[in-house]
Amino acid sequence: MDIAQLKMFQTVVECGTMTKASLQLHCVPSNITARIKQLEEELGAPLFYREGKSLKLTPSGEIFLNYCQKILALCDEAKRSIHPDAPPSGPLKIGAIESSATTRLPNLLAKYHQRYPEVSIQIITGTWKQLLVDISQHKLDGAIVAGNIEFPMLNKLGIYQEEIILIAPESFGEIHCQEDLIGKEIFMWTEGCPYRAALEEWLKLKNISLPITSITSYATIIGCVSAGSGVSLVPKSLFEQYKNLTNIRGYKFEHLAFMQNQFFWHKNVSNHKARDMFLELIKSEFIA
Repeated sequence: MDIAQLKMFQTVVECGTMTKASLQLHCVPSNITARIKQLEEELGAPLFYREGKSLKLTPSGEIFLNYCQKILALCDEAKRSIHPDAPPSGPLKIGAIESSATTRLPNLLAKYHQRYPEVSIQIITGTWKQLLVDISQHKLDGAIVAGNIEFPMLNKLGIYQEEIILIAPESFGEIHCQEDLIGKEIFMWTEGCPYRAALEEWLKLKNISLPITSITSYATIIGCVSAGSGVSLVPKSLFEQYKNLTNIRGYKFEHLAFMQNQFFWHKNVSNHKARDMFLELIKSEFIA
């Protein structure tokens, strides 16, 4: 069974005879007769009652016609959806580290949905490494991650620099340097988090190595700091969301200034209108 057979079957139904259908399809009647017979053999049921030259659908033919019309309509819809002039539609899977998903994506997604309502967006959060692996394996269409990273087979675009802030509970008093963190609990994302790596490098400037508790949730990290349990390094945009709701203070340091955030997508996927429009919106929001 193929699309050509389905179109032939539908045309025969519309025309009523093989002869009329052959004129419309520009082929000989014997060819149509043979293809319809092959279709009937494959389905294991007759599709037409043959009364002389006229044809009438059998009950099986009536059922099959309904499915045939749906299939051909979906084929036409698929062609229209990828036409250069067609608006973006279909699924779009975007990954993001949690800080970006929490602070940067909500407004971006709202604008995108307003412009392209036919696109069904799915957002997946994770570590930068897993997100980039998922793009390389075509599980994601693109992802926003932090850090100056290179990854085989992926294109990247620097989209914004995220200011980073050391946060601590007010009860700790002023924090002036690395030594002030000695003896204090540190809460960060797991190994591989670029913000964690930045904090570790900052501590190494003073030859300080401190244990770090891994927590895979910024809400939990903020909650621990607010409760007076320890300190953390977070994007300024995340700190701004919580600073008025908690008793935490933010500190800026020269060697903890900015973290580059980038959008990655697969080099070999060149025709993805929904993703391309998402990338254009990113450029207009963060780069223009």
